[in-house]
Amino acid sequence: MDFHSRYGPWALITGASSGFGAEYARQLAAKGLHLILVARRQDRLETLAQEIQAETDVEVHIIPLDITQVSWLSTLRESVAEREIGLLVNNAGYGKVGHFLAMSPQELAQMIRLNVEAVTLLARDYIPAMKERGRGGMILLASAAGYQPTPWMAAYGATKGYDLLLGEALSTELAASGVDILTVSPGSTKTEFHAIAGAHNSALGVLASVDDVVAQSLRSLGRRISFVHGWQNKLATSMARIFPRSWVSQISGKVLGSRLKQEQS
Repeated sequence: MDFHSRYGPWALITGASSGFGAEYARQLAAKGLHLILVARRQDRLETLAQEIQAETDVEVHIIPLDITQVSWLSTLRESVAEREIGLLVNNAGYGKVGHFLAMSPQELAQMIRLNVEAVTLLARDYIPAMKERGRGGMILLASAAGYQPTPWMAAYGATKGYDLLLGEALSTELAASGVDILTVSPGSTKTEFHAIAGAHNSALGVLASVDDVVAQSLRSLGRRISFVHGWQNKLATSMARIFPRSWVSQISGKVLGSRLKQEQS
């Protein structure tokens, strides 16, 4: 079964206006999947849709939507209508770097709604039809930060730990159903995330390219349950499982704290 037959005809991508979401849109369009692009920024969605339609024959349907707002899920259902979703790219997310106590309750609530609640409800909403058809898939964007405690980005790392465990558990629950679940854990990547989160450099000193992360993850879909991008991130996440969690927390706190001080100086 080719990619389109297995994961088509439509891919639903959240957080599609930039970064990973936009790149998944480009690469999935190149594979012949029609696209439903969801994000807050309508102008960026329109620009991306025009770009993709100028280069491919796929249909692109945009849904300008803030998925942290009340009744977002019912609005999304109505906008998707009867389109058959064969691939869900659960990508939308939000992060903030800094001392936990310096973050407002509103910022923390938004992070949890977007990284935890929305991810969970989207999976629950679109996977049942895939299971009934006996084919389909979900790509869930977690993070290398989800493998260990992350002082100075404590809530973000915790939400991504939830995403990581949710995706890996669902891949086992659905293993015999024909629905492939892949949890993707990038490290620091060249996206808008760092500027929005309040950091501009990688804790490991290297920023990966978005197109490489996306391309490798698409090759991994249906072949593994979890994908960590880059040898440095693979090493770091492996070490986090070997050493006591108290050690890991102290080490990651020193590394992240040092990087934060450098950026603020």
